[in-house]
Amino acid sequence: MTDLNSIFAPLSAAMPELSLAEQRIAMALYRELMRGEPVRPEQLAAALDLATREVVDALEMPALRWLVFYDDERRVIGFGGLAVVEMPHRFRIRGRTLYTWCAWDGLFLPEILGEVAEIESTCPQTKQPIRLTVGPDGVRAVEPQETVVSFLYPDPREFEQTTTETIKGFCHYVYFLSSPEAGERWTAQHEGTFVLSLDEAVALAGMNNAARFDKVLGEIHGSGTARAVARLPQVDP
Repeated sequence: MTDLNSIFAPLSAAMPELSLAEQRIAMALYRELMRGEPVRPEQLAAALDLATREVVDALEMPALRWLVFYDDERRVIGFGGLAVVEMPHRFRIRGRTLYTWCAWDGLFLPEILGEVAEIESTCPQTKQPIRLTVGPDGVRAVEPQETVVSFLYPDPREFEQTTTETIKGFCHYVYFLSSPEAGERWTAQHEGTFVLSLDEAVALAGMNNAARFDKVLGEIHGSGTARAVARLPQVDP
């Protein structure tokens, strides 16, 4: 059995800690991106009831800036694994087609968003289609059943660079693969990568959410649920 703590420790150390304010901004930005369109700073500011300048400055702080992907108009088109522009992993929520930067994003985002997602990807080794249904409580369905996930130990330097460099250095090595055998063949060709079972990847996703979004998830799931949810921007069904 894989020692998930030995994987999560360097992963956690590589990622900057988010304050409560930064977690709230991140949650609001995720929910705005769920609409399926690029997000302008003033739109995010309105959702948070903050001044636009505050939001712009916050997104440039070290803890958040490596998570943000902009278009030429300085609109946010991707954040923390979720994107409104085409990427290899389709991520459908409420009938809207979004995308994730890597396979693992599709496993931790449903809990953060509080939504059920239909995921479509392709095994890079066999080219076989892979489909999953993932809810806040984990994977509900997967085809093929033997699907695994490739992963790698992160280099902290990958999370100190631009978003594009982070995607190239980390996300481009994290895929769904159609079977353990396909996973072993693929990882043998990509130095530093290894195979996780789907259950292990889901468990690691839960560890990530608990560590990086502990404060805001605590607000939502704790005794202050009603007040916390009222503070978050709502997305039209």
